[in-house]
Amino acid sequence: MSSQISSNLVPSHDVNTSKENRHLANFRPNFWGDIFLSSTSEMEMAAGTQQEYEELKQEVRRMLEANMDKSSQKLHIIDAVQRLGVAYHFEKEIEEALEIIYHHHCNHIEIDGDDLYTTAVRFRLLREHGFDVHCETFNKFKDKKGNFKESLIGDVKGMLELYEAAHFQLHGENILEEALSFTTFHLKLAETTVDYPLSAQIANALKRPLRKSVPRLIARSYISIYEAHGTQDENLMKFAKLDFKILQHLHKMEINKINRWWKGLDVATNFPFVRDRLVECYFWMMGAYFELHYAVARAFVTKVTCLLSILDDIYDAYGIYEELEIFTKAIQRWDTNCVDLLPDYMKLWHSETLNVYKDMEDLMSKEGKSY
Repeated sequence: MSSQISSNLVPSHDVNTSKENRHLANFRPNFWGDIFLSSTSEMEMAAGTQQEYEELKQEVRRMLEANMDKSSQKLHIIDAVQRLGVAYHFEKEIEEALEIIYHHHCNHIEIDGDDLYTTAVRFRLLREHGFDVHCETFNKFKDKKGNFKESLIGDVKGMLELYEAAHFQLHGENILEEALSFTTFHLKLAETTVDYPLSAQIANALKRPLRKSVPRLIARSYISIYEAHGTQDENLMKFAKLDFKILQHLHKMEINKINRWWKGLDVATNFPFVRDRLVECYFWMMGAYFELHYAVARAFVTKVTCLLSILDDIYDAYGIYEELEIFTKAIQRWDTNCVDLLPDYMKLWHSETLNVYKDMEDLMSKEGKSY
């Protein structure tokens, strides 16, 4: 059977494995060097710190579950929890709170929070979480000529929230397109006239609005901003800082371990023609899911993405047609018996890819899962 497979893979021309006549892309070298290979020890949280961490988490949970006189108070807490990067601990509580706020909003049960700031925060949070909210709610901030009222210019915080909300627009929502243009223009003017931390919030938003930013970057910048507000909840502040520190250490350990796997492949020697972008691949995956419980997925998908990056460069920058014919069939068969005719660098890629998937399969099997 294997001989039949091999014969089917033979191309019409002999494979030329020489390095002559190959188109090299000459990618820039790895920017990071060995900075992520430095020793990173396991962080064992002291018993007292662990207890404080759990107690703070429960305090934040109670705050999210508590009944409040005004729904605007709950909205602002949810917004802070999300920006501080700890919302993944309280998904159930946040969804339940937003369900109530949405129900009250749709049925006009309360008129709390009719100002621009609260209206924009409510719209953004509800739409972000999949609730059916309409942009017509912002019509009340327009004048008789259909333009946004000039009086809004003095409400810088409100404009900032309208700016963030406008990035959640759907196709055809012209009022949000107008809001984005209006707020962008006036926030650029206001950035140099307001004090910190509002000035920092505006600068961050104009550069990377919430909808287009990475959760970890939002948390890193907002921790300082939230602390500087002077009205922050101390328990939430302490919990966010501690959680960020724990996650940061975990991420450092992960990239250290993945980097050692990458170095084990000896990419510089075996694949000298490819982009060495391990750190960027990990950062990409961390943007997709940074949470504690996705550690296994982060490591696996980072490795797969790195291998796909090599694969892309093999096809686009280095491989010759005769090699790629065999290589493509070997990948399609997903079989180690198909690699005999491949050059060494393709054999290595093929075997390592199968190993990564086999390791993940074994791990999932131990946990009683298939995906």
